[in-house]
Amino acid sequence: MTDGMDQPARPSAAPGSSPVPEPSGVDLARVALRAAKEQARARGAAAQQKKQARRGGLRSGARADGRDPLPLGAAINRLITERGWETPAAVGGVMGRWPQMVGPEVAQHCEPLRYDEDARVLTVRCDSTAWATQLRLLAPQLVARLNADLGQGTVKLIKVLGPGGPSRRYGPLRSPGSTGPGDTYG
Repeated sequence: MTDGMDQPARPSAAPGSSPVPEPSGVDLARVALRAAKEQARARGAAAQQKKQARRGGLRSGARADGRDPLPLGAAINRLITERGWETPAAVGGVMGRWPQMVGPEVAQHCEPLRYDEDARVLTVRCDSTAWATQLRLLAPQLVARLNADLGQGTVKLIKVLGPGGPSRRYGPLRSPGSTGPGDTYG
């Protein structure tokens, strides 16, 4: 006679429900096989990492991943997005399309020089004071057109520069910091 201590405890079934079957030999074998496969997979991954470390790092395989080469356009777009250069790149595109934006006649006499992203100011140089005056009068319409193309608030102001004077570098010898003969005449 047994005292009931040697028998494993069986869960009691609730009234009206079927009893929970104990795992049989086939089920136990499946669980053991699944555990062995997971352990083997983990050991294989660890061995693969060691092998890659010996070879000098990760290498691209047959499937696509983040290390694969990209087409040039996609790589440049990704770089622009990662660095936050969308606005300067867009303004640079406008500088390339300047003749289409302002018209061929204005573009012949006025050229964009630079864009200050912090102040949102586009600096334009004109080849004569008459064209500088004309562009200053057209600046509000041009700002509106640029903002419609680039996004509202991208350009707040167009700074128009007239023609620069001739350089005052006469002769081969100059003193350091001198602006030429003009620095002695007030």
